[in-house]
Amino acid sequence: MANDTMLAQITEKPGFFAALDQSGGSTPGALRLYGIPESAYSGDAEMFKLIHEMRVRIITAPSFTGEKIIGAILFEATMDGQAQGKPVPTFLWEERGVVPFLKVDKGLETEADGVQLMKPIAGLDALLERAVKLGIFGTKMRSVINLNSKEGIAAIAKQQFALGAQIAAHGLMPILEPEISIKSPDKAGAEATLLAELTKGLDALPDGSSVMLKLTIPDVADFYRPLIEHPRVARVVALSGGYTRTDACQRLASNHGMIASFSRALINELKKQMSEDEFDATLAKCIDEIYEASVVKV
Repeated sequence: MANDTMLAQITEKPGFFAALDQSGGSTPGALRLYGIPESAYSGDAEMFKLIHEMRVRIITAPSFTGEKIIGAILFEATMDGQAQGKPVPTFLWEERGVVPFLKVDKGLETEADGVQLMKPIAGLDALLERAVKLGIFGTKMRSVINLNSKEGIAAIAKQQFALGAQIAAHGLMPILEPEISIKSPDKAGAEATLLAELTKGLDALPDGSSVMLKLTIPDVADFYRPLIEHPRVARVVALSGGYTRTDACQRLASNHGMIASFSRALINELKKQMSEDEFDATLAKCIDEIYEASVVKV
């Protein structure tokens, strides 16, 4: 079965995840880095058309394959789009050997207790049913921790695990992403609090169930090793979180068992004006650097 093969790939295969899931708030910045100013489009429809074209250019580039990229996280509109005449999830798996995931959150609430919970996800069950039909293997959802607040971080973990259970009920693999801001005044303290809360949540999961975790690279190397080794954790991936690719890769290489799930650190050198050869060569260089940090540890 494809799902068994996909599960083996995302749990065992060396490589990393490509996060191609910029949404409304971060899309203008992603397009600007790509070389498309806000003056070049009008309204969300044109903006999302351009970002879809950028993503299709990335995933159809010769260097974008399952040899080093084991999974890709998609925005909903990308999941619904086409690449070379096929639905994007089908193209990724059948033509590139890359396991497709879907970002399902709808953005963040205003900060309270030092954290930003996810906004309610209206129509989540219907979205998950559609994702399953389109061949999506799992999902991702992001919340943000700004301060080392025990109450706030406990609320983050509770929400992530509750939605994870709803997602798992559809046969999908949930990626829980409680991001700790790299600007947090007590990042190391927040990491310790989050480790404790995630461990409690994982210990409470029913037998036979598992989740993935997407975490900010910790200040202390291998700090999240207990999560990586937890029997309910399929894999732990790292977000770049605003670090440069060089800095993120250096930090990641010190964390055994943690692989990348980078967005800006993967694509921010790609430009619309590049020739196809230049574009692919630049993407290949980024892929190689992130792959190395994911699989070769120091």
